[in-house]
Amino acid sequence: MRDAVRELWPEIEWIKDRDLREKTLQTWVKAFDLSPLTPQDLLEIPFTLLIPGCPVSFMAHKRAVVHIARRGAEAMRECFGDVLPIDMDVVIAGAILADVGKLLEYEKVEGKARQSQRGKSLRHPFTGVALAMMCGVPDRVCHVIAAHAGEGDLVQRSAEAFIVHHADFMAYEPFKALGRRG
Repeated sequence: MRDAVRELWPEIEWIKDRDLREKTLQTWVKAFDLSPLTPQDLLEIPFTLLIPGCPVSFMAHKRAVVHIARRGAEAMRECFGDVLPIDMDVVIAGAILADVGKLLEYEKVEGKARQSQRGKSLRHPFTGVALAMMCGVPDRVCHVIAAHAGEGDLVQRSAEAFIVHHADFMAYEPFKALGRRG
């Protein structure tokens, strides 16, 4: 499974801290161990169940979020320098792990993704943090996972959490708007 995760996530190599890189990889491996989904499923299922007929796969969305977050963080570091410290490893690991909990929130039945029984009780930010903590992911990255969705509106987000939150919504809101028009 480690090789399958590396194939899904070549961006894991962007994480410079070897320990964090390993824990990020382990979290995805653990998620697949506990999930009814396979790596292939993530290339096929929609990234959200909230948009009927969503045309974008889980991995296409996730990859976009990671790339947007990284480029956004780089631009902010360039423009703001030391005025706003940004930990790139936290941004990248947080973006890669933000939706790992969806592997426990979703299941596939008759070829279609749907919300699992667990997913009806626990949204992916909660299960994502649980998975990450089981694998020893540092709290500052778990904070990004916890705060990337609407649940994060109830806490003080770190700079890294704001970046991932907005990257995620940049790769979600346009499709939500298209769904309303279509």
